[in-house]
Amino acid sequence: MFEDSVSNAEIARAVGVCAESVRRWRRMWEQGGTSALRRRAATGRPPKLDDTQVETVRAALEQGARAHGFEADLWTLERVGAVVTRATGVVLSRASVWRLLTGRLGWSLQRPERRAVERNESEIARWIAHEWPRIKKGP
Repeated sequence: MFEDSVSNAEIARAVGVCAESVRRWRRMWEQGGTSALRRRAATGRPPKLDDTQVETVRAALEQGARAHGFEADLWTLERVGAVVTRATGVVLSRASVWRLLTGRLGWSLQRPERRAVERNESEIARWIAHEWPRIKKGP
């Protein structure tokens, strides 16, 4: 559209952006051609862990928390951070551990079910089947 001398306003309407964006794109195109409009790599601080280190951490976490000396087989951010440090030598903040788990590993928050040790499933089923209908009010 730039090569066809289409106005910025027409391009903005056709593409669905504001005219200022089209003006910025046109300046970039005039200075560097079509290649100047290509998407650039994301900037910012590089990740502390490379892909091989992330896979090392994944393998370590899949062994379970008990395999790493913890009493319960339950992962917390602090425990994961300790395993990351042991496996890779890199110290991560709690926020970075969370981003590692959810972003790079694709894991989600899981909370264990809290149930009493004394819980008797067969007695609960019997109560629901026999006692509850007897004491329930209304239809």
